[in-house]
Amino acid sequence: MIKVGIIGVGTVGTSVANILKDNADVISARAGQEIVVKSGVVKNLNKDRGLDIKLTDNVDDILNDSEIDIVVELMGGVEEPFEVVKRALKSGKAVVTANKALLAYHRYELARLAKDIAFEYEASVAGGIPIINALRDGLSANHIESIMGIMNGTCNYMMTKMTNEGVAYDDILKESQELGYAEADPTFDVGGYDAAHKLLILASIAYGIDAKPEDILIEGIENVTQEDIAFAKEFGYAIKLLGIAKKDGNEVELRVHACLIKQEEMIAKIDGVMNGISVVGDKVGETLYYGPGAGGDATASAVVANIIDIARSGKSTPMLGFDKPMEGKLTLKATGNIESKYYLRINVSDRAGVLAKITKLFEDNNISIETMLQRPASENSANLLISTHTAFERDIQNMIVGIALLEFVNSTPVMIRMV
Repeated sequence: MIKVGIIGVGTVGTSVANILKDNADVISARAGQEIVVKSGVVKNLNKDRGLDIKLTDNVDDILNDSEIDIVVELMGGVEEPFEVVKRALKSGKAVVTANKALLAYHRYELARLAKDIAFEYEASVAGGIPIINALRDGLSANHIESIMGIMNGTCNYMMTKMTNEGVAYDDILKESQELGYAEADPTFDVGGYDAAHKLLILASIAYGIDAKPEDILIEGIENVTQEDIAFAKEFGYAIKLLGIAKKDGNEVELRVHACLIKQEEMIAKIDGVMNGISVVGDKVGETLYYGPGAGGDATASAVVANIIDIARSGKSTPMLGFDKPMEGKLTLKATGNIESKYYLRINVSDRAGVLAKITKLFEDNNISIETMLQRPASENSANLLISTHTAFERDIQNMIVGIALLEFVNSTPVMIRMV
């Protein structure tokens, strides 16, 4: 019999306990032995969770319990769960976590500490989609050329409603908070940080890249308006928040931001709260993974799958996919060296000479214009909607600074990258 301790019996933790109980027959058959939850840790012992397991508010009751074989960490946060997981591994207990923030900052330290102790984390990226095992095992024969995906259901829900129903950003953000998709402080989701944590985990498995969130390009969807969506539709694009990892020679670029992506691309068709991730391998070509990226049961399903894997073998495959470092180690591409096409929205006073001065800045920064539209914004101002040919990130950022300083430009230009 395998005994499990759950640290953090909230929505997901409760679902884990219920799945292990409700599906005990099929789980035991697949694992080869019975799996039971012995105890769980909660912050509030007075709250009724409808579970028939022992609950405590002291993590030591699980970490010091010699009968518990697997610790499931569902606390949230970074440093406190880091200390808890380290203690669990040092005591020889297997660990399963859904904590993407923990792994975004401490995955390499934990991998070194775990060694041959099972450490699994399928639920940390894209909820119920088995993308971790797909990258680490199913695609292990491939050099991974690129990973591109919708990794945050809140942002995808918001962009879907803005695109399909014409809802304004502030209105759909309020609705998302009322539905429970977005937190009271939504910055983690709409600012791109949640997706960035997930991208970093995938990049470690695909490329062996040890980067922190502060090292990569992260932007959100806060500045997207109906004007931008209308431009995208006119030229056959959809706007999505994407996490992108792409190999270029011995460098890997990592970035999270809103993107204009061609409507015929499969990723562009993924709507609502669903997640979708495209992985391109040098031998297999493109594979696509689609499903619910959050929610108690979907996330718990991935957690329980990891518990079953551990029960079967007693150990995991190498935590980050590599038994030894890759030869010709890949490095992180500098943000300024990233190349892309760009879309810009520039609000200007509607008067003579504006276009000439703006296009001169494009020329000075070696940026070629592909399309340009002018739309009235108010009685005395207009929006210039411009798309570019491929340019360097450093050049576009330098140009935006220059444009913002022009006396007839009314606000900082909005820029969205194009895929």
